[in-house]
Amino acid sequence: MRVFDRRTGNAVNEELLRLVKPSVRAMGAYTLRPYEPRIKLNQNENPWDVPAEVKARIGERLADRPWNRYPPFVASSFIGAVSEATGWPAEGILVANGSNELIQSTLAVVVGPGTSVVIPEPTFTLYRLMTEVNGGDVVSVPLTAGLRFDVDAIIRAARESRAAVVVLCTPNNPTGAALSLDEIAHIHDASEGLVLVDQAYVEFGGADAIPLLRSHPRLVVLRTFSKAMAMAGLRAGYMLADPVIAAEVNKAKLPYNINFFTEVAAAEVLRARHLLEPGVAKLREERDRMIAAMSAIPGLHVFPSAANFWTFRVDAPHVTHKGLFQRLLDEHGILIRDVSGYPMLERCLRANVGTPEENDALLGAVSAIMEEGR
Repeated sequence: MRVFDRRTGNAVNEELLRLVKPSVRAMGAYTLRPYEPRIKLNQNENPWDVPAEVKARIGERLADRPWNRYPPFVASSFIGAVSEATGWPAEGILVANGSNELIQSTLAVVVGPGTSVVIPEPTFTLYRLMTEVNGGDVVSVPLTAGLRFDVDAIIRAARESRAAVVVLCTPNNPTGAALSLDEIAHIHDASEGLVLVDQAYVEFGGADAIPLLRSHPRLVVLRTFSKAMAMAGLRAGYMLADPVIAAEVNKAKLPYNINFFTEVAAAEVLRARHLLEPGVAKLREERDRMIAAMSAIPGLHVFPSAANFWTFRVDAPHVTHKGLFQRLLDEHGILIRDVSGYPMLERCLRANVGTPEENDALLGAVSAIMEEGR
């Protein structure tokens, strides 16, 4: 029997689909439409590449590496660099093919049918997707009207649901809100499960949770190389946790998950992070400049952000958020992110910080479009 997929209109084989869990079939996949814009400000990437001198060192280390041999079973060079940078023992460190893999692995070892996972929303959709794939129940906690974390509501939800995991993305994607150290510690101490703290954007603002690890054993901290570290194209991330937790999460991680190129590159970039810090500081300055400038445009409401992006709502009666998004792309070649499908983000768009020239182009284009018809 053939039926038609309501999302694509394509015919599908029902006999094959019945082999897949109904809960998975009901989900939407994590997807992005492919574009090739002149200016790309939609994926929160660092607009500046890894410094040439670091690339040269990586190239020298890889020049004679045979490609026909597996990478090390344990990525000791990468793990060692993380330990040096963070002061956390190697036995409490896992490295992976991006922090997304560690989100997946952590939830895989904790979440099963009926397991409650508290997720403040709107946030990165992978947390919900991985929870539901594993059969868990998402306990959603709305952000406040100003898109801030509601700490009391998070704790209440964790206690009432006896949550196995509380997921905190801080700074939060896609809103930019961040928790303080005291707030993270309070959520940990007032709940009983793991507190998974995804800090993909912490180099741009917000509190670094690593100092809490020694006194808060159920805390798990994730970091990525895709943002401040300028390595989105290579996929690398790491987890810091109590060694007991790390050993269990390691069971769900695929073997040889780090290729030798990524292992060498991540270690070199981490040890040379001082070369990236001036660029990161410039991105923080540009973020603040752009938030202030766009806040002055009539018809826009810009939310505060501690990340390398900002979210804004289009309130003008003469311009829709869909129209603004499309005109930026069609007329100016500028791609930002439409986040209006997230809960609480109706009429909202998100843009990440680019180079000063890219930011000026975005500001000029948005100003011109919003001015028309006023």
